[in-house]
Amino acid sequence: MRTGPLVESPAVANIKSQKKRNLQNERRRVRNKSVRSALKTEVKKARATALGGDSEAAQAQARAAARDLDKAASQGVIHKRTAARRKSRLTRELAGAASDEGA
Repeated sequence: MRTGPLVESPAVANIKSQKKRNLQNERRRVRNKSVRSALKTEVKKARATALGGDSEAAQAQARAAARDLDKAASQGVIHKRTAARRKSRLTRELAGAASDEGA
């Protein structure tokens, strides 16, 4: 697991194009990390709303989370199958919470 930036790694590139590539990779890594964190937060909000019992709000939160997952997949932050799997799991959890609420 990487802890620091790529640019300050012990093996510093000498070639100009590789230095540029390292800077690009670092910018992407930071951006992707932020997007992944935001995804986790959105999914967590949807789960919490579903457990709270408000099915309308839970559906709205699930739609927002699904939209963010799709957007992250299209940007290449996560794989499209990963996005599909997470959406599927979230939908099943919401359906389970709704059925428990109705019982």
